[in-house]
Amino acid sequence: MLQGISAVAFDLDGTLYPNYSLNLRLLPFLFRHCRFMLAFGRARDIIRREQAQMPQSYKLDFYERQAQLVAEQLKARKEKIRDKIDRLIYRGWEPFFFKIKLFPHVKEVLGELRAAGLKLGLLSDFPPEAKLEHLGLSSLWDTVLCTESIGALKPAVKPFEELAKALACPAEKILYVGNSPRYDVGGAKQAGMKAALLNIGLPVITGIRADFTFRNYRQLRNFMLQ
Repeated sequence: MLQGISAVAFDLDGTLYPNYSLNLRLLPFLFRHCRFMLAFGRARDIIRREQAQMPQSYKLDFYERQAQLVAEQLKARKEKIRDKIDRLIYRGWEPFFFKIKLFPHVKEVLGELRAAGLKLGLLSDFPPEAKLEHLGLSSLWDTVLCTESIGALKPAVKPFEELAKALACPAEKILYVGNSPRYDVGGAKQAGMKAALLNIGLPVITGIRADFTFRNYRQLRNFMLQ
């Protein structure tokens, strides 16, 4: 087993299943709601910049701030936009996960990590519970957290600190697994965790270094358990 590690935590989107499988299914939705989705994406970029400049901003109501920023761009009422985000995105995307397939060997490897005595956690920027149920993974975790409910998106340190608390494990004894060098690896390393990067595409050119880079889940299993 990787020396000193007591828990392994995972990102969800793009880490446990391939992003393209969701993005292809979302294409008709994205065309219909293009202006709304552009405003939604810009709002989250603004929130991340605010987090970097003012780490205490996580104390704000994330959902209110997100709705406010989208509403300002679309010149709409904040209450209407908050309802629309919940209806179209948080609840509206859930049915797409009935047909999405996990990366090969994900469930097998998660089971082996648990059997080896490691705690398992999940930390996602979008609400994960319904997705995990549709993907058949809901029973495998010691803790499941959403950064938005905590009040700060990755790579803010706060969600990773809350993850360590929920796992009852020091940050240095946690390996965080994700597919984003900036959000997953960067956030985990800032919080004092080890980090593993799933990279199934081109070589990653970034100043943020993961402790381990892997292309499939059996490589991750071997890294952790052999």
